[in-house]
Amino acid sequence: MSTPARPSTEGSVLERHFKIAERGSTVAREVRGGVATFFTMAYIVVLNPLIIGTQADSTGGFLGGGDEPNLAMVAATTALVAGVMTLLMGVVANYPLALAAGLGLNAFVAFGIAKLPEMTWADAMGLIVLEGLIILVLVLTGFRKAVLHAVPPPLKTAISVGIGLFITVVGLVDAGFVRKAEGGPLGELGVGGFLAGWPLLVFVIGLFIIVTLHVRGVRGAILYGILGTTVLAIVVEAIFSIGSQTNAEGEMVNPTGWGLNVPTIPSQVFEMPNFGLIGDFSLLGSFDKIGIVSASLLVFTILLADFFDTMGTMVAVGAEGDLLDEEGNPPNSQRILVVDSLAAAAGGAASVSSNTSYIESASGVGEGARTGLASIVTGILFLLATFLSPLVSIVPYEAATPALVLVGFLMMQQVKEIDWDDLEIAIPAFLTIILMPFTYSITAGIGAGFVTYVFIKIVRGKFSAIHPLMWLVGVLFVLYFAIDPIKDVLGVS
Repeated sequence: MSTPARPSTEGSVLERHFKIAERGSTVAREVRGGVATFFTMAYIVVLNPLIIGTQADSTGGFLGGGDEPNLAMVAATTALVAGVMTLLMGVVANYPLALAAGLGLNAFVAFGIAKLPEMTWADAMGLIVLEGLIILVLVLTGFRKAVLHAVPPPLKTAISVGIGLFITVVGLVDAGFVRKAEGGPLGELGVGGFLAGWPLLVFVIGLFIIVTLHVRGVRGAILYGILGTTVLAIVVEAIFSIGSQTNAEGEMVNPTGWGLNVPTIPSQVFEMPNFGLIGDFSLLGSFDKIGIVSASLLVFTILLADFFDTMGTMVAVGAEGDLLDEEGNPPNSQRILVVDSLAAAAGGAASVSSNTSYIESASGVGEGARTGLASIVTGILFLLATFLSPLVSIVPYEAATPALVLVGFLMMQQVKEIDWDDLEIAIPAFLTIILMPFTYSITAGIGAGFVTYVFIKIVRGKFSAIHPLMWLVGVLFVLYFAIDPIKDVLGVS
């Protein structure tokens, strides 16, 4: 008698939509990867409010219209937008990419826009919405995708490697393993050149835990490492009562304390979210306040940064998961770009700053995620975080950042794909790679690589070898780097 056939998942709804088996993954890997991505980037729910929620605009008002910060409302809305847009990325683009309020962009909005004379938070967020809508038009017309295809594959590889180094530095700095030296070099080891304090020990132990699990081939190494290190941090804090590095005003008062969060079990786990920030923006208010030229330059600056950060991130994540085609492009790239563009506008419309694709998604890919199912898992967790924000605030930098160091190593391995004997590509690739971590800017690295690539082609007389869009992007990046002198010439602030 024949044995009954086991149920197959080949024709399941999940398989038909996400192509899980086709991409060499499983449902378990996707779930594990989605959870890992969430825990690696959940810090944004806490950090974004600290950046934009603690700063008053030029009129003295805080986000939400009050005369004092409302960090809970900013945190809840940050998690909401991240959750919705990450879900959309998973369903529409079927790509293991998570989105949230963009670091760097949020700081630029807080300190470079909202504090301009007569500007309000609503005016500043209106510029973000406008920038997102413009990028959406560029995507729908095919321009953004055409630029992606115009970039030489070795430069795309350099972008991935550079981002790997960038997130490694971010992890080391956020953990306090590397710190800015007073009157000395760019950075120094720990505090005064020494690894002082229990939190740094927790970071080192967490890094070795993740490395050990990874080299032994344990699936879930990154996720288990984050969770295990968080538990260790809670125990250490309970025993030694270390406290935070900073006081309520954000001033450094305890160099050997915890970064971002003090790992203690909260007294309150559940909290009803307040989404009152949604819709609190003025689309064209900034044009009345600071003039058409100044507002247009601000939109251009934000647009260019957002435009290329996403391109670098989606390629880097795809390279880590072996999802790129022979030209170095990810699957469904047009859909990815559409969702990312909508996320930029959505972030502005919800007054939490432009939302963009996160390179921390590579941690989920490192756990085996290959499809949009992982993004759906991450998105659901972000939505849950709107109610469980006290739990999200448990994880300190020292427990989350070891994952970034390991992911940086994994991305660095791609450097062997670059032909270092070909100076026309090697020099631009080198500048792309080193400037990302040294300038703390993905955009700066990409821009330097693109401009140098075009320049070298010109000086070697290979004008016809330069793709027309590379000419255009090169010129735009020259304008981007020279934005302040241009403002001076035009007489705008």
